[in-house]
Amino acid sequence: MRHDYPYAAPGQVVGLLGGSFDPAHSGHAHITREALKRFGLDRVWWLVSPGNPLKEHGPAPLEQRMAHARAVMRHPRVTVTDIEARIGTRYTAQTLARLAALYPGVRFVWLMGADNLAQLHLWQDWRRIMAQVPLGVLARPGQRISARMSRAAALYANDRIPGNQSQLLAHAPPPAWCFVNVPMVDISSSAIRAAGRWSSARTR
Repeated sequence: MRHDYPYAAPGQVVGLLGGSFDPAHSGHAHITREALKRFGLDRVWWLVSPGNPLKEHGPAPLEQRMAHARAVMRHPRVTVTDIEARIGTRYTAQTLARLAALYPGVRFVWLMGADNLAQLHLWQDWRRIMAQVPLGVLARPGQRISARMSRAAALYANDRIPGNQSQLLAHAPPPAWCFVNVPMVDISSSAIRAAGRWSSARTR
């Protein structure tokens, strides 16, 4: 394994929290700590993406977002990484396939906020994502109902693990997903940018 790739040993369970982190904030840190606890994860990796294909405008420079994310998330079991840029993947399904090849024996769980579950059916190869790894979904403000009524939730209703059994998720064969309600931190990257509290040389 290359030294600039994050470390994981065979048999470990690694949660993956992907996004542009433009910027990272306390809400990301909060759901990460909750995911470690609720889903029985050994580690969590923040996958700071080169760019979000669903967003019209590009994010701040990757180096800036990485540095800020590391300042926000200080935890011995959490790694902030730009591995997607290093392995050349752009879409989640591609990233998951590549990580499975790079880390044989490691179990991955894809982590997302409830707002992402609501739009999961818009992601490229989203059914392939469901077939590759279990999904751990953490509720965020105002998104509980839309997530539970989403296309993905409806199509995979029989594969849902109850929230009170969330510790089973990491070892469940996909497709499997679990929706957990967590104490909320009502903050978002878009709100931070709108308030002018994230200065950057953003690309257009």
